[in-house]
Amino acid sequence: MAGAGLVTIKRRIKSITSTQKITKAMGLIATSKLRKVRRKLEVNNKYCELFNSIVNEIVLEAEKNNIYIKGNGSNNKLYITLNSDTGLCGGFNVNVVNETDAVISKERDNSLLIAVGQKGRMYFKRLGYSTEAEYVDIPDIPTVKEASTIVYKALDFYRSGKVGEVNIVYTRFISTVRQNVIVEKLLPLESNKSEKRNFLIKFEPSADKMIDDMVVLHLKQKILNCMINSKISEQASRMTAMDGATKNANDLLSDLNLKYNRARQSAITQEITEIIGGAEALK
Repeated sequence: MAGAGLVTIKRRIKSITSTQKITKAMGLIATSKLRKVRRKLEVNNKYCELFNSIVNEIVLEAEKNNIYIKGNGSNNKLYITLNSDTGLCGGFNVNVVNETDAVISKERDNSLLIAVGQKGRMYFKRLGYSTEAEYVDIPDIPTVKEASTIVYKALDFYRSGKVGEVNIVYTRFISTVRQNVIVEKLLPLESNKSEKRNFLIKFEPSADKMIDDMVVLHLKQKILNCMINSKISEQASRMTAMDGATKNANDLLSDLNLKYNRARQSAITQEITEIIGGAEALK
């Protein structure tokens, strides 16, 4: 009986050790990817900030009856959700899905959904949501190519009047231990009137003629920035989750090794007792 117990414990130790090696490797990979995407995010944030200030000036200058500013009269809203293609990243995907569900459930009949990422598509189908489009296999460092595909689809919906508002739900990266799920409106455009203008800007051609092309560029850079934020948040969540899993594996191994040594000592003691008892019986 003691031998059978030792074999069972030994198998568990071997299994947990194998899992520990996997979680540790995944944690290291996530850390490496996080560093690469973080450098990209720092550069993109600066570009995004400067571009947004230009967009703000054009919106202030353009005619207010433009559909990109005034709206198109539709009551429907489009939500673009950014999730991951793979799991094992803690509550990253669940948080985005829960936030989206909380917003859409209030006006489900007037809401349309575009799911980005395998996990998002899977979760929304479980909740009974139908999607207008799905995009998967997004690279670890997203590019304008991936953002453009989503932008043109969203603009088709908006320009045709199928939706009157375009929103994006993504995870904004604050730090490796803090990421916030954000619901941000992309269209119609809103100007920041609080921004002081101490200079005169003259547009050539006029802001109204530029706004069509400007909206496309604006949405591309905005969605790309959200995708990069989402990717770095995913890697940060995975790194934290894998570090926690590795720590738990270490704790389990420590307990099992102690249990194994006690069981082994007990088995040895029992064998010695039986040998002595047998020797005494032969006298």
